[in-house]
Amino acid sequence: MQTWIDTLLVTVVLLNFLVLGSSRLAACIRCVALQGVLLGIFTFLAHEAGSLLRPGLLAIASIGIKGIAFPVLLLRAMREAEVRREIEPYVGYSLSILIGLAALLLALWLSGRLPLPLVPVSSLVVPIALFTSFVGLFVIISRKKAITQVLGYLMLENGIYTFGVGLVQGTPMLIELGVLLDVFVAVFVMGITIFHINRQFDHLDTDRLALLKG
Repeated sequence: MQTWIDTLLVTVVLLNFLVLGSSRLAACIRCVALQGVLLGIFTFLAHEAGSLLRPGLLAIASIGIKGIAFPVLLLRAMREAEVRREIEPYVGYSLSILIGLAALLLALWLSGRLPLPLVPVSSLVVPIALFTSFVGLFVIISRKKAITQVLGYLMLENGIYTFGVGLVQGTPMLIELGVLLDVFVAVFVMGITIFHINRQFDHLDTDRLALLKG
């Protein structure tokens, strides 16, 4: 079981780097969708001994929302906006990968110094949760397309979710599902916003929004 958990977490790291190094929006969306599926499986594997109902339902909810619903919404927004690539991001892709490596080292360093109230299900949980959150924040501030920034938000939430499932195992299921619902509503609103931005301005570059100041 421990080997499977570690393998899932390492795969999450690789998906983070794929998002950092890819300009194709569809590929990035699929990477984040696969992350959601893996985190759903991780939820089930990391459950405490006892009933399988709670972790099973949460795993299904995570896979359904993170791995299916969000990607479908974003792929539809991408098609409606007729945009396929992230062109000229604020930070280039090679530099983004180097910054990602630095963020991974920082996450490993921080994880060894954070006081933890509980023992995580794997020693990789805390560094990978921090790393995923860092990558999400970086994607939000380093990319121009609104769709990519939504992906960054989802990756940030994936990091928080990984930390919660892997460490705070006693969190009531209602709270965990509430977090998923909040993110679902946020991404749904962002999808509507993306559609209206493209309809009005014929592009999704967020830096163009500065023109609204006039």
